[in-house]
Amino acid sequence: MSPPPLLLLLPLLTMEPAGATLIRIPLRKVYTGLRALNPLRGWDKPAEPPRLGAPSPGDKDFFVPLSNYMNVSHSPTQPPVAVPNLPALSQALHPGPLLFCHQVQYYGEIGLGTPPKNFSVVFDTGSSNLWVPSVRCHFSSLPCWLHHRFNPKASSSFRPNGTKFAIQYGTGRLEGILSEDKLTIGGITGASVIFGEALWEPSLVFTFAHFDGILGLGFPALAVGGVLPPLDKLVDQGLLDKPVFSFYLNRDPEAADGGELVLGGSDPAHYIPPLTFVSVTIPAYWQIHMERVEVGTGLTLCARGCAAILDTGTSLITGPTEEIRALQAATGGVPLLMGEYLIQCSKIPTLPPVSFLLGGVWFNLTAQDYVIQISRGGVRLCLSGFQALDMPPPAGPLWILGDVFLGSYVAVFDRGDRKSGARVGLGRARARGAGQ
Repeated sequence: MSPPPLLLLLPLLTMEPAGATLIRIPLRKVYTGLRALNPLRGWDKPAEPPRLGAPSPGDKDFFVPLSNYMNVSHSPTQPPVAVPNLPALSQALHPGPLLFCHQVQYYGEIGLGTPPKNFSVVFDTGSSNLWVPSVRCHFSSLPCWLHHRFNPKASSSFRPNGTKFAIQYGTGRLEGILSEDKLTIGGITGASVIFGEALWEPSLVFTFAHFDGILGLGFPALAVGGVLPPLDKLVDQGLLDKPVFSFYLNRDPEAADGGELVLGGSDPAHYIPPLTFVSVTIPAYWQIHMERVEVGTGLTLCARGCAAILDTGTSLITGPTEEIRALQAATGGVPLLMGEYLIQCSKIPTLPPVSFLLGGVWFNLTAQDYVIQISRGGVRLCLSGFQALDMPPPAGPLWILGDVFLGSYVAVFDRGDRKSGARVGLGRARARGAGQ
C-alpha cells in the first residue's frame, strides 16, 4: 500500500440551519444472550465503481434513530472491490466464525415498496449494498422464515431486475437476486433503489439476528454489480441535499434508545464542538490515516502510522495481534474466549486511557469507554473493547474503529464532491440529554 496522502485538519463548529427538517423514528432496544456468530463478509464478484453522487446545496437533515442490539459483533457484509489492495482486505476483515459475549449491534427501520413494507436493517459503513430477505426464499432457509420478507407482488412500484448476487460468509453463503423498488427512510419517500432479495441464507448469524437485512453506507466502489448505493440514489434523485450522514451511538444499556443516524448533515446536540475533520485516504471503506496510538504513558502502538477504518458494523476496536496483546497486557486483560479478554471490574478506575492520534488531534478513551460492563442475574462481567484481527500486507496492518470508539465520538461521514475529497468529522459524543 502506498503511503497515504497528508490529512486535512479542519477544526470547526458545524452549525446546521435553523430551518433544517429533523425527522425521528423511535425504535426499541433488544438485549440477547451469549450467542453471536461473526461471519466473513464478502461479495463474490468485484464491481465496477459507479460514479459518486454529486451534492447539491441545501439544509435538509433526516434522522433515523437506531436500536441497540446486544449480540452480533461485526458487520455482516463486506464486498471485495475493484480498488487496489482492497480485495485482500475485504476477505480478512471478518474471518469468523467468532463468538462474542453480549456485544452491540445498532439497527433501524426502513420501508421498501408501495405501500412500504417495514424492515429492520444494520446501517453499515463497511459495505454499500441494500438487501433484505425475500418471500421467494428457499423453504429450508430458516432465517427467511424468522424475519420480515419482501413480497414483490404486494408492491405496486416493484420492477424486476433478476441479476443474481452472492455473499460469502465464514459460516455459509447469502444468495439472491437484485430487484428495484421504492425506499422509505426517515422522512424520505419515493427513492427508487436497486436492492438484493435474499433467497438463501444458510448462515446461523441471520437466524439469531434481530435485524432483517443490511443497508450499506460505504462508497460506490464497494457495491456489487455496479449498483448505485442507496445514499447516492437519494442524492441523485434530489431527495437528499448532501451526501453527508452522521452516527450518534448510545452505548448506555439503561437508555431507551440506541442513538440516531442523521442523513444530510449532523446534529450539534449530539457532540461537543468543534469537529475535527480527517480526509479519507481510499474512497471505498471509510478509511483514514492514524498517526499513533498511546496506552497511558508507557506504550506506543501504530508508531509509524497506520490505516484505520471507521466501521459502524463492527462492535469492538480491532488491531494487529501483537499490538493488541501489548495493549491487553497494559490494561490487565486476561484471555477469555475466541480473542476476547476479561477485565477485572474493580480495576476500571485505575486503568490507563487509550488515545488515538487522528489528524493531529488526540481522541482519548477512558476505561469507562473501552471496557464493556455487563450485569446479569446479580453477576457483573467486564470485557475489553479491543480484539486482535490481522490483515496481511499490502492492505494491512490495519485497525478498525468500531462502535466502542464511535459510541464515544460522533462521526460525520462527508462524501465530498468533485472539488473536495471525502472526509470524516469526529467530535466527543454528549451524554444523552446533555446540552439539549
